[in-house]
Amino acid sequence: MQFDLSAVETGTLVFFGTLVFALVIGLFIMAAAFAALVLVGVGRLAWFLAVSALLGLVHGINTGWDRLLHHASTVELPGEFPGELIGQSSPSTGTYPRVVLRDS
Repeated sequence: MQFDLSAVETGTLVFFGTLVFALVIGLFIMAAAFAALVLVGVGRLAWFLAVSALLGLVHGINTGWDRLLHHASTVELPGEFPGELIGQSSPSTGTYPRVVLRDS
């Protein structure tokens, strides 16, 4: 059976053509919105991973530094430290070392 479009009124063809065009535009907008949501999600995931890695690195450095300081506080050094270094006292004038005042 053949369908003769000449029997259909022009107004009906324009109406259905407009509906088809609106459907195509709607599908395009939905696809663009979905792509934007995917890109935003990927960007947020990348940001979350970068922040987590940096925070983990900082936390690891802080933990290592705390362990190092704790270990250093338990070590006993021979001699009188930090009193006189190798038996010599540094000459000073008031609060400034003599080395600073040498040029004046």
